[in-house]
Amino acid sequence: MENKPSSSPTSFVDQSVVPGDVVLDLSNMTNQTLKLGGGLRQDCDAISVMKAGKLRFSNPNKYWVESSQKRYVPHAGDSVLGIVVDSKADNFLVDIKGPGLAFLPVLAFEGGTRRNIPRFEIGTLLYVRVVKANPGMNPELSCTDASGKAAEFGQLKDGYMFESSTGLSRMLLSSPTCPVLDALGKKLSFETAVGLNGRVWVFILFLRPSYL
Repeated sequence: MENKPSSSPTSFVDQSVVPGDVVLDLSNMTNQTLKLGGGLRQDCDAISVMKAGKLRFSNPNKYWVESSQKRYVPHAGDSVLGIVVDSKADNFLVDIKGPGLAFLPVLAFEGGTRRNIPRFEIGTLLYVRVVKANPGMNPELSCTDASGKAAEFGQLKDGYMFESSTGLSRMLLSSPTCPVLDALGKKLSFETAVGLNGRVWVFILFLRPSYL
């Protein structure tokens, strides 16, 4: 039986969904711009589910299906942690835990020109943004935000990187602050970068005085 589209954009949010569920009807959502993340596809005015999980929403108008999996499927707009595995004349090849390697153009940095191309050794850890992710093609990365600014993107030095499921990564990025990070913040002063590809980087600055 075909599932009927939801009349309310929020009726499926935070609910379990399965492939074939139609969770949004664009004909009832005029003058709104939506951003679809992983696990969703558009067919005319219907937004349907492609994998089992929970439908999530974040402002402004981004929807995706969250499932706990170790394999990462790249999507444009994702922030991920990548490891440089090779360097070419025009780009760096980067492992982002996807089906294939991604490429980072040597000019995809704030103010990037041929005169100031960065030098990265094999194994360098980078916080990057997925710019393009089309089926059958290597994803394209950038070390800038949508406005061309470096923002938080770039090389991550020192610290410790560990791998997790993609579901845990999304939980750590959730709002309000994930309880785990909130509890750590009471004991430690630290910096962290969480990638939607199931990689987390943590750099501890110092212990809070009451825990010394």
